[in-house]
Amino acid sequence: MKAENTAIIMIEFQNDFCKEGGKLFSLVSDEIKRNKTIENAKKLLDGARKKGIKIIHCPFVLDREWTLTKSFEGILKGVVDGDVFSPDSWGGAIIDELKPFEGETVLVGKRALNGFEHTDLARILEEFGIENVGVAGFLTNVCAQATAWGAYDRGYRTRLIPSACGAASKEIQDFVEKEVCPLFGGAPSVDEFLDEIESLL
Repeated sequence: MKAENTAIIMIEFQNDFCKEGGKLFSLVSDEIKRNKTIENAKKLLDGARKKGIKIIHCPFVLDREWTLTKSFEGILKGVVDGDVFSPDSWGGAIIDELKPFEGETVLVGKRALNGFEHTDLARILEEFGIENVGVAGFLTNVCAQATAWGAYDRGYRTRLIPSACGAASKEIQDFVEKEVCPLFGGAPSVDEFLDEIESLL
């Protein structure tokens, strides 16, 4: 795979998930520590930058009015009820370790699970001639997986990178790694994913 045709999508590396005091931190704190999610995500991001891979940050931004006009229950209702990822809040900000560099894409409009919905992601990937997509982030079995399926269904060579994802439990993480990632073509480590990519720089 060539770097010029490859993008990584960084899903919801936001304070509400990743930092003490974040509204969802207690849900994932044990697992991201065990899995070294943040360290692996930083390694992925640093490696992608060195190789010239297109980097797309995909934060969730609470759209309370929109959500409340829909028939949502479950996880999205929980986001609204908990005021999670509120616009312009500390909790909604991307964590300092993974702050976007100048020139990197930060998607706007993600208010549901799949990163392709309500955003310009599909247009951006087409515009840059992307053929290969790596996905990392939260939750492993929810938005990260949903976005990976979105890419796969659109014909992109897709890799969900489990060591740079975070789930609520080891059981969930293991299930996605062993049973879901192979359906895309494998469950690469960060190093394995980066080794697949021929450098542009």
